[in-house]
Amino acid sequence: MAGGSEIFYSGIPVFRSFARLMDPALYAPLPDDWTVGVADIVESTKAIAAQRYKAVNMAGAAVVASVTNALDGREFPFVFGGDGASFAVSPADLDKAREALAATARWVRDDLDLVLRVALVPITAIRAAGFDVRVARFGPSANLSYAMFAGGGLAYADAAMKRGEFAVDPAPPGTQPDLSGLSCRFEVMPSARGVILSVLVLPAKDADPASFRRVIEDIVGRVEKSPDAGRPVPANGPPLRWPPQGLEYEARARRGGSLALRRAVVLTFTLWAYTLMRFNIPIGKFVPKAYVRQLVENSDFRKFDDGLRMILDCTAELAADIEQRLVAAAAQGVVRYGLHEQDAAMMTCFTPSVMRADHVHFIDAPAAVTPRPLPC
Repeated sequence: MAGGSEIFYSGIPVFRSFARLMDPALYAPLPDDWTVGVADIVESTKAIAAQRYKAVNMAGAAVVASVTNALDGREFPFVFGGDGASFAVSPADLDKAREALAATARWVRDDLDLVLRVALVPITAIRAAGFDVRVARFGPSANLSYAMFAGGGLAYADAAMKRGEFAVDPAPPGTQPDLSGLSCRFEVMPSARGVILSVLVLPAKDADPASFRRVIEDIVGRVEKSPDAGRPVPANGPPLRWPPQGLEYEARARRGGSLALRRAVVLTFTLWAYTLMRFNIPIGKFVPKAYVRQLVENSDFRKFDDGLRMILDCTAELAADIEQRLVAAAAQGVVRYGLHEQDAAMMTCFTPSVMRADHVHFIDAPAAVTPRPLPC
């Protein structure tokens, strides 16, 4: 029984067509002895308004990086939420995940001057409240897969965290998580089609599940079939300059030595990396063109965690069409939603090894970590 619990996630088949994400057959319920982790930045909207969107995204991605590194790279289901992240871990990994979360909360407070709220919620508590957590594995490319969540359990865990329940306190001052592989070196990515559209669609209270499924499938179908929408990451990769805008954050994420020394190390390393990428210089098994191709394919610009989240590069006409469909669904009491239009998207990267193809790249929109909810 315990052995089955430990290998739960790796045993879920990967699906490749995002249009299938609402198929309940793809989702498996978390084992009863697992725990859900949730994290978010307190008052992230104010931080975004103060143009601190890189810091907010770095904090959210740091949750995934620290837990991944604490688990020695073992696969576990997670989802990046812009201003936070959610995940689930087996009982064997719970203590390590707790330590990683506590250390990350301390690092975010000390080095990013933000407050990261974190909690670990047993799946038994979620089910006792009438919700569930079911997990699917979506493969955006042949290189990797990442999790989709359904059942309403993540939303319950997030609400419980915000009420102060199941809290994980920050580690003592000076504690540093292992954030190896975390960076934000790329520049923002301007829209090529006219609009970067942030989309968030959640079920309305007491919404009929079948009706909600139809709305999500309709929205995804419109995007999938349209030549006027696509991933916000350019085919040749995001713009890359030196020194990178995220230099300070990457220096603060490193362990060992004074901050000045870490800045110098990161400055030197990013110059070397920029040179390799700029002039397409292969080093051993690292081939810049292959890495960029994988980066584009591995970007998480669309996901599902009790609701649909997408960052799209699309035309203004398609954005208006999506809004019209959501207005109608909201009027029928099926969905709550948020939309935000802007001219660029951004990327935060987690690359444990450039020699492997399973690096993941988190996509968000600078002004829309929390998309503005429209009247329902």
